[in-house]
Amino acid sequence: MALAVVRIASLSDHLGETVTIKGWLHQKRSSGKIIFLQLRDGSGFVQGVLAKEDESEDIFALAQSLTQESAIIVHGVVQTDQRAKNGVELQVRDIELVSLTHDYPITPKEHGVDFLMDQRHLWLRAPRQRAILKIRAEIIRAIRQFLDSHEFTQVDPPILTPSSCEGTTTLFHTSYFDEDAFLTQSGQLYMEAAAMALGRVYSFGPTFRAEKSKTRRHLIEFWMIEPEMAYVEHDESVAIQEALICAIVQHVLSHCEQELRTIGRDTSKLEQIKAPFPRISYDEAVAFLQSTGQDFTWGDDFGAPDETKIAEAYDRPVFIERYPTSLKAFYMKPDPARPEVVLCADLLAPEGYGEIIGGSQRIDDPELLIKRFEEHDLSKEAYAWYLDLRTYGTVPHSGFGLGLERTVAWICGLDHVRETIPFPRLLYRLYP
Repeated sequence: MALAVVRIASLSDHLGETVTIKGWLHQKRSSGKIIFLQLRDGSGFVQGVLAKEDESEDIFALAQSLTQESAIIVHGVVQTDQRAKNGVELQVRDIELVSLTHDYPITPKEHGVDFLMDQRHLWLRAPRQRAILKIRAEIIRAIRQFLDSHEFTQVDPPILTPSSCEGTTTLFHTSYFDEDAFLTQSGQLYMEAAAMALGRVYSFGPTFRAEKSKTRRHLIEFWMIEPEMAYVEHDESVAIQEALICAIVQHVLSHCEQELRTIGRDTSKLEQIKAPFPRISYDEAVAFLQSTGQDFTWGDDFGAPDETKIAEAYDRPVFIERYPTSLKAFYMKPDPARPEVVLCADLLAPEGYGEIIGGSQRIDDPELLIKRFEEHDLSKEAYAWYLDLRTYGTVPHSGFGLGLERTVAWICGLDHVRETIPFPRLLYRLYP
């Protein structure tokens, strides 16, 4: 009778049963008469135990010959082990060798970051990297659940675009037959069009910035979630952003307890993430920096050290609202009571992780948008379709973009965004 193939993550549901695990050998240790196999199958890790006196010579010899990352099928009895992280272990009864691995390059010893990044395709198998990717997946799940349950419809914008959303200096150029094209920096403009058809929409996809930056916060290719909402003004948009972040954090705390423990995350800091979040104006942020002795002038943009200093004053994310118009994108709506600032907000994560959301109310006045085209030297022909959104049925509308990798870095407490994505694209890294 064939044994049930069981995933390691669900072994606790099969106590006392004889089961089959299909996976790999992560590590092995032996005391001579007992062999301990650390098994993994993608869903988790479990220890398999073989005692020489209980096994046939062939099975015990096979276990002794196994090498790190060999592919194996293991049959055994699930037993309780309170010392194990998942509360169970496997008493091994039989092993089938699928493939034997030789000279696996990533050993239990310490390796440098460059070496590990060269081996990224293998490094993903490590418990810490697996845990980060599982948390990333749950963050994505939480975002989709929140937006889908709040009547947002997912719409997929193009990756190749004829024009810029955020500025031309960081665009990746390519040829589109006989025309110029660019890898998308943002799906926002297209989401605005979709919002006029569907009311509330969001996109989720890769974006590209040709920024020659080597900071721990920047990737060349990253993923953005970009909601856009018709008939939603600035304050309501900020409230939605706040609720989204709270939902993400609560979901991760509820669904990723083991993974958070694996990466050593201090969850007490995440447990403090509850609404309402503090909101300060750009003016107040400037005054705060100046009060700490910073040489900062109104009209300057915040750098990473500035954002960190501001965020350190709070135990939860903080919104900075109403930046100078000169600092922000052409499509942001000026504050009617004070046109030198725009109705926008950046959300800074605590613990020095910087901006994770940027959003604003969008310009809905066609005449003002034409003026912005001229001020930013943008082609009226290239943006004619975008102007049409203000010509035919214009309404107040708002939106925001959430950077997935920075959000993952913050929630996981990582030192660098390179661990937040399976295969990071950095300034000097396109391999593997």
